[in-house]
Amino acid sequence: MPGFRVALLGTQFMGRVHSHAFRTVASFFPVDPPEMAVLCGQDAQRTAAQAAKFGWEEASTDWREVIARKDIDLVDVCTPGDSHAEIAIAALKAGKHVICEKPLANTVAQAKQMAAAAKKAGTVTLTAYNYRRAPAVAHAKRMIERGDLGRIYHFRARYLQDWILDPNFPLVWRLRKEVAGSGPHGDLNAHITDMARYLVGEIAEVCGMTKTFIRKRPLPAGEGELGRRGSKKGAAMGEVTVEDASLFLARFENGALGSFEATRFAAGRKNHHTWEINGEKGTLCWDLERLNELQWYSTEDAPTERGFRTILCTEAGHPYAGAWWPAGHMLGYEHTFTHEILDVVTAIAKGTKAQPDFEDGLRTQQVLEAAMRSAETKKWISVPR
Repeated sequence: MPGFRVALLGTQFMGRVHSHAFRTVASFFPVDPPEMAVLCGQDAQRTAAQAAKFGWEEASTDWREVIARKDIDLVDVCTPGDSHAEIAIAALKAGKHVICEKPLANTVAQAKQMAAAAKKAGTVTLTAYNYRRAPAVAHAKRMIERGDLGRIYHFRARYLQDWILDPNFPLVWRLRKEVAGSGPHGDLNAHITDMARYLVGEIAEVCGMTKTFIRKRPLPAGEGELGRRGSKKGAAMGEVTVEDASLFLARFENGALGSFEATRFAAGRKNHHTWEINGEKGTLCWDLERLNELQWYSTEDAPTERGFRTILCTEAGHPYAGAWWPAGHMLGYEHTFTHEILDVVTAIAKGTKAQPDFEDGLRTQQVLEAAMRSAETKKWISVPR
């Protein structure tokens, strides 16, 4: 697709990893290289430096001006959740294809507006749940679809981190509901909810609970005037307005049962994203920190030879893997984003859909919001269709 030009909004963590993906996709896959036209951020100096570092043609601090440009085909939204709806809807109204980082929005109402705008625009959209595109996860999907597990009974998942365990860690934006929407529920449970829907199926009802362990934290430098003086060392403190941990149970439409756990208070767990699926014919397990591997137990093996075995998903026949290195030469976190960009660019070129699109992202948001309502009401909540 010659002349395919991209604008990326956001210069922090996700902006960096998406930039890397746009730079590498055409080096390993048979697609025309996207033209990295504009990087947009809030800080002019930082944005210019990041644009030069990652190979963007221009830097801007005005996302509205960028979206209005006729030479921009795809807008990639890597900003905090409170701005997703406004930016994505504006881009869709301007006729752009849109990638939006997860979760799609901070509320179901916003996600519905985004999905409606996408339907009206008729362009390609993607909710950026990158872990679907780890070769091992995509292979697990293939195994499930061909019936290797048979009827599925259980899905259980955990996403555990520890980066805010220190009570003196500052009140960053991810701890503020008005910006982030929620804590690990929307950040981490979002990933494992999307994974559950991708691998097992739709969720019918949920029952959840949440907990905030530390309710006040030091304000970041420069924000002291916004908070009250704290008692420890005179630090200016602010209120934590999101949960620190979120757990919920689920019943799937196909009868399977699920459990989901997300926390930032699991000491020693840095990015511990794991799931296990139990079916009538076997069990599949995956761990992000060993993302090239699946653990597989088959009940169809001889009783004297049963046991978990490792499937190393680096063979040319595994999804995406054949474009990279020889078998056994491991892929990493960043490759999942390159695969994401590959699928979007391919969908645009072929006039097909990318998955999960905004409608799919809305469905995950409905599950997440139902779980939060359950935590508030202490009741099982049905997930709307």
